[in-house]
Amino acid sequence: KNLINRFGMFTSGALQGITRMTSTGLILQTRNMATLKDISLRLKSVKNILKITSSMKMIAAARFAKADKELKQSLTFGKGSMTFYEQADVKPLEAVEGEQKKKPVKVIVALSSDRGLCGAIHSSIAKAARAEIAKHPEVDWKLVIVGDKLRGQLQRTHASNILLSFKEVGKQMPSYGEASLVASQIIDQIGDFEIGYILYNRFKSVVSYAQDRIPVYNTTTMAKAQGTAVYDSVDEFVLQNYQEVSLTNLIYYAMKQASCSEHSSRMTAMGNASKNAEEMIDKLTIKFNRTRQAVITTELSEIISGAVAIE
Repeated sequence: KNLINRFGMFTSGALQGITRMTSTGLILQTRNMATLKDISLRLKSVKNILKITSSMKMIAAARFAKADKELKQSLTFGKGSMTFYEQADVKPLEAVEGEQKKKPVKVIVALSSDRGLCGAIHSSIAKAARAEIAKHPEVDWKLVIVGDKLRGQLQRTHASNILLSFKEVGKQMPSYGEASLVASQIIDQIGDFEIGYILYNRFKSVVSYAQDRIPVYNTTTMAKAQGTAVYDSVDEFVLQNYQEVSLTNLIYYAMKQASCSEHSSRMTAMGNASKNAEEMIDKLTIKFNRTRQAVITTELSEIISGAVAIE
C-alpha cells in the first residue's frame, strides 16, 4: 500500500527502487552474457588460428621435403668452389701484401626471404651483419640483401651501406638462374672489392640451424695466392670467368641452405603455434563452461529467492 498512491500509480520512491533493482539485474545479466560472448568469440578465433597454423605446418613440411632433396643435389656447387680456395691457399690481400693504404671495400651478401613466421631466420642474419660492420668500422662496407624481411631490419640501422636489394628471389624454390642474376649484379655494381662474405643459415637438422658465412675473393686476390701457380693457363680472363662462376655457385649453395633452414624453422614454429592454440582452446573451454555454470547458478538463486520472498 505504501508503494501505490491513491491514483493507483507507483510512487516515485517505488519507481526508483524498482528501476534500481531492474537496472542492477540487467547490468548483472548483461555483464555475464558479455563475458560468455567474449569467451565464445575468443574461442572461435583461436580455433580459426589453429586451422591456419595446422595448414601452414603441412605446407611447410611439404616444401621442406622438396628443399631438403634439392639441397643434397646442390652440395657440389658450394663445396667445389670452397675446395679451390682451400687448395690454392687464397687469403685476403692484407694477409698477403700487408696493410692497404686506401680504405678497403668489403661486401656482405646477406641471404634471407620475403616471408615471416619462421623463428629467428631473418634476425640472426641481421644480427651477424651488424656485428661484422661494427667490428671493422674502418672498412667501406657494401650490403647486398636478398629478402624483403631482412632489408626491413637493416634499413633502420645501416641504410647508407645498402647497395643492392632483391626481393621475390626463391619465391617457390631458389634456382641457379636467380643466383646468377644476383652474382652478375654484384660484379657489375660493385666491381673490384677486397673480400666478400655470404651470410646465410646453414641447415643442420629439422629442428636446428646455424648462422654461417662463406668468403668470396676477387681476381687479384686469387691471382696472388700461392697455390694458383700450380694451375696451367691461368690468366686474368680465366680468373674473371671463374670468379663469376664461383660467386654464382656459392650464392646458389647458400640460397639452398637458407631455404631448407627457413622451411624447417617454419614447420617447427607452426607446430609449436598449433600446440599452444590447442592448449589455449582447452583452457578457454573450461573457462566458458565454468562461467556459464556460474550464470545459471546465479539466475536459479535469484528465481528461488524471488519465489520465497513472494510467499
